[in-house]
Order: sequence, then structure tokens, then C-alpha cells
Amino acid sequence: MPDMPTPPDVTVEILSGLTARQKTLPAKLFYDEAGCALFERITRLPEYYVTRAENALLARHAGEIAEKAPIGAALVEYGAADESKAVSLLDAGTRAFTAYAPVDIAPGALAAIVARMRISHPAIPVLPLVADFLQPLSLPASFSDKAAFGFFPGSTIGNFRPEAVHRFLGHVRDTLSGQAAPMLVVGTDLRKDESVLVPAYDDAEGVTAQFNLNILSHVNAIAGADFDLAGFRHRALWNAHEGRMEMHLESLSAQTVTVSGTRIAFRRGETIHTEDSYKHTREGFLALAQGAGWRSGGFWTDPDGLFGMHLLLG
Repeated sequence: MPDMPTPPDVTVEILSGLTARQKTLPAKLFYDEAGCALFERITRLPEYYVTRAENALLARHAGEIAEKAPIGAALVEYGAADESKAVSLLDAGTRAFTAYAPVDIAPGALAAIVARMRISHPAIPVLPLVADFLQPLSLPASFSDKAAFGFFPGSTIGNFRPEAVHRFLGHVRDTLSGQAAPMLVVGTDLRKDESVLVPAYDDAEGVTAQFNLNILSHVNAIAGADFDLAGFRHRALWNAHEGRMEMHLESLSAQTVTVSGTRIAFRRGETIHTEDSYKHTREGFLALAQGAGWRSGGFWTDPDGLFGMHLLLG
């Protein structure tokens, strides 16, 4: 496979977040090798309905979604932790995809995708892109003669605040514009009762807590930090006003942590806000997309109405 460039240095971003009034860490740092493995465990938990609902949606509607793509298009998947959802589209319908470009910040996950795809789909060229897909990016030159069909499954777009949704969707329009008008299928977790939402982010087995705490291990590794994971605890809460689940890491005592030579003080009870997960209504998300220059080309949901996928047309 082609050499994979190292993702851009995020130390400045880490320090900016940890020195803000409300301390934060970028959610993309969840997904080192250990974080990816923990998230895979989360997707199989009884409380975590999202993956089951999305799989049910794809089982029922993958053919319809794939039929919307231009014939011979390249499938460009944003945030490709594995290829299973893309394969649902690659194998569906009669409009054959002729290339696959998984985009993610984790080189290890992309290398594993390439290895598996060589066996399962040897006829489909796969060119992974190691990139922070929140930033502008360019498709490989070998895709220049193909229409690009964007795919952003899961509920990752729920991690973005409205202004970040606008920026991301603008970048995607620029990336996918080429041989045909840009098209993007994006997954959204739909609004539902707090009694369903909170357990999905605070499971009885504690896997989500491990996942949240692991972000500190990742920061230790990439930013020369000395976080003691035992000094923090996982918190999950529903913010009804903002329409989002929030994950935080709460400091259990007054303590000082060093990050890349910078000393950062924590008060007891102070939190690092690690993730937002917005729960969108169909109409609310479409309004966001329209504000970024997209229009609706279709919408699908699972049988229980828990999860939705929008087809956006640029």
C-alpha cells in the first residue's frame, strides 16, 4: 500500500483546549489503536442502540442509497474506522463503484481496511487518506476522472457544533466537486428520550468510561503529558437546551498536569469536555445542511426510527 503521511501535530490544539475556561479535548483523539478497540466494544453493548439501528437501516436501504450514486463513482468514506458500512454500498445495487477512498486520522485502522479489502474486494482500488477530515482535503489524482460519492456513516457529525457542521459540509462540497455535482450520504442520530440516550453513553459495564479515559492516555503519548487516569472519572449528561449528549472527565482532586512542558491546574470537580453528541431531528439537520449550500436528495431511517441517513446534493 502507499506510504501514509503522519497526521498533523495536534499539540497546539490540545493546549488551546486545556487552557480554555471550559477545558476541552478534540474528540478525534479518542481514536488511537486502544480507543478504536474500545469503541468497537461499545458498538456491541446492549445500551448502545446506534450501530444496531444503522445496520438495520443499511440492511433495508443500502440498495436504494447506492442507486443514487453516479455510475462508476468513487466512494469516499469520511471517518472510516472499518469498511463494513461502505461494503454495504459497494455490494448493493447495479451502479458499480469503481474505487474506494477511506479517510481517517488513524493510520492503523486504514492499513487494516486495505488488507481486508485486498481479500474481500480485490477488483476495487483502495487508496486510504490519512487526514483530519475536518480540514480541507484533496482526493487522490487517480480519482480525478471519477465522480465522487461521499459517505459519512455513524453519528460522528453529531460531535460537531452547528458552526463546525457548516464548515465541514463546505469542505466536503469543495472536495467532492468535480466530474459531477457533489453528493453526500450522512448519518444522524435522531432525537429521542433521555432514558434511552444516557445509558448509551454511560453503560453498566463501564466500557464507555474506559473509552473516555483513554483519551488521556493518547494525550500522554502524543503531547508529552503526564495525566494520571486514576485522577479523573467519566461523566455523561443530557443537555436538553442544546439537544446533545455530553461526555466529560471530572478531576477527582486539585491537581496539576504537565502537557508538552506547560503546567495546567485542575480544581476538584473541574471537567474536561471531551465530546458533544447532538441528536438531530430530520428537519433540524436539513436546515443546517441547507445553510451550508446543500439540498435534500433523500432520507432513510431504520424500522424503529432511531437513526437516519440524509442524501445531500450540492
